Amino acid sequence: MKAKVADIFFSLQGEGLYAGTPQVFVRFYGCKQACRFCDTRLNAYDKYTPLELYDRVKRFKVPYHSLCLTGGEPLQQHDFLKEFLRLVKYDGIATYLETNGILADELAHIIEDIDIVAMDFKLPSSTGSLEYWQEHQKFLKIALKKEVFVKVVICQTTERIDLEKALKVILKLRAKKVPLILQPNFFELNKDLLAKVRLWEKYCSRYLSCVKVIPQLHKMTGAK
Repeated sequence: MKAKVADIFFSLQGEGLYAGTPQVFVRFYGCKQACRFCDTRLNAYDKYTPLELYDRVKRFKVPYHSLCLTGGEPLQQHDFLKEFLRLVKYDGIATYLETNGILADELAHIIEDIDIVAMDFKLPSSTGSLEYWQEHQKFLKIALKKEVFVKVVICQTTERIDLEKALKVILKLRAKKVPLILQPNFFELNKDLLAKVRLWEKYCSRYLSCVKVIPQLHKMTGAK
């Protein structure tokens, strides 16, 4: 069994609740989504067995906070992850999954070996794609077994009704303490967009315990 891996590197986490945290990144190739704000266009990859990838990760010396599984969409290669994570967890390395929050069955397959889930909500008016409310609800229900936070990208096109639907998904699961990260689209970043995000941060804070506005720090600093 081999996985398609586009990159392996050390850097600081650039998004979400753990922004600024040192991590080792494994960037998996392939994603079935086509979000119009996507900033990760992958054109090449190498293939690794679980043991080969584990050996590459072991070259990075601690201390670092955790191993970030990112993409693309890592869960598209969940069978590989199941085997790979058994090796990683044996060494006590914390695992951090970045995911589009849609593939619930695949998450269930590996959730016991994941420590932190960074879950996207794909708002249709942001992504320009389909609605995934039921998929997100099923996914979040499983992710709640571990530490999880939810991230939504806010664009000029983002509509409030989509944010309201995202809130309903979270509240239906009685997960008001789950942090919600509002991330302004880096490619449209200006005063008007920031004002929009700040307004929605106040609105969401009426219902959730922790709402934060966090831009993409790695884009702003030029980090990988």
